[in-house]
Amino acid sequence: MYLTAVAGLLFLALAFFAVGRAGADKNGAQTAADAAALAAAQSYRDQLRTGLLGALGGLAGSGTGTGWTDWLTGRAGSPDAACGAAASYATLNGAGLVGDCVPPDGDLPAAFTVTVRAAEPVGRSVVPGTEDTYATATARAVVEPRCAAGGPAGDPAPRPTGGASPGPSGSPSPGWPAPVEIVCGGDVVRIDPARPDDLARAARALFAVRLAD
Repeated sequence: MYLTAVAGLLFLALAFFAVGRAGADKNGAQTAADAAALAAAQSYRDQLRTGLLGALGGLAGSGTGTGWTDWLTGRAGSPDAACGAAASYATLNGAGLVGDCVPPDGDLPAAFTVTVRAAEPVGRSVVPGTEDTYATATARAVVEPRCAAGGPAGDPAPRPTGGASPGPSGSPSPGWPAPVEIVCGGDVVRIDPARPDDLARAARALFAVRLAD
């Protein structure tokens, strides 16, 4: 009877170990899914920043003809290009994509959904079938615009033109688009394309990336 009790305890210990390993594998797969979804969303956010800078004249030769408000609202990026980052980050975290990265469907805010499978199975254990079981997980990341075009009363912001804008001394700055106004958290922010450094700093705060439930 003593040997039977010991064998039973050993079996329970091995079963708990298998369950614990499966849980660890699930957590690892979730980490990989989170990283992959965030990578796609961050790539898309970077596109929006660069595109907005170009549309406002902050980056020479980077204009695409897309209106700056489309970049500001998160509509103008390339979801397929952003999804390219998801696969590499899943691999770096010991997993692979199941199917494709699901890009935004046109609704805002833009969101990227990925499902991953662990590269290694749970492994052999006292629990049948674990040697062929792979942990899977899904994650969704959102790119949220923090600002909108327009003045404090909802007036549309002036669209940049090829005209001059006032320089620091009040004199015009030839060749630069006119300044524009955006609303961020209820505050009006004036963006002057004639000041590229200020424009680049402002662009870094225009979009938030987060995981969604």
